[in-house]
Amino acid sequence: MKFLHYLLHRSDFGGQLSVKQKDMAQEYRVTPQAVSNLIAPLCDLNIVLRPKNEDGGKGNSYRLHPLAAKYASPEDMEASFRQAIKSIKAGELPNLKLPSYASVPPAEGRPNLQVA
Repeated sequence: MKFLHYLLHRSDFGGQLSVKQKDMAQEYRVTPQAVSNLIAPLCDLNIVLRPKNEDGGKGNSYRLHPLAAKYASPEDMEASFRQAIKSIKAGELPNLKLPSYASVPPAEGRPNLQVA
């Protein structure tokens, strides 16, 4: 979650990540290999996408899934979400693979949260 927050901060509106992995490592104060390890689970969940190169291989650039990106306005977000849903239904964009709740959050009262 912390690294995803960093990616949201560094992304452009709409999800494009123009920062290179080497620069991410320097800014996040980890090794480039650690960045790869942090991005991999987000790619597995389709939160972070790796666009294909023109030659068909995976590129070195990343972008956030349109349903996980930030937008300049609510109108831009709504338009992008509508397009993303159409693209998912057409098989042109993978759907998010978010895990299901293990248990339902409490409906009433305050949860018993504690600092570790």
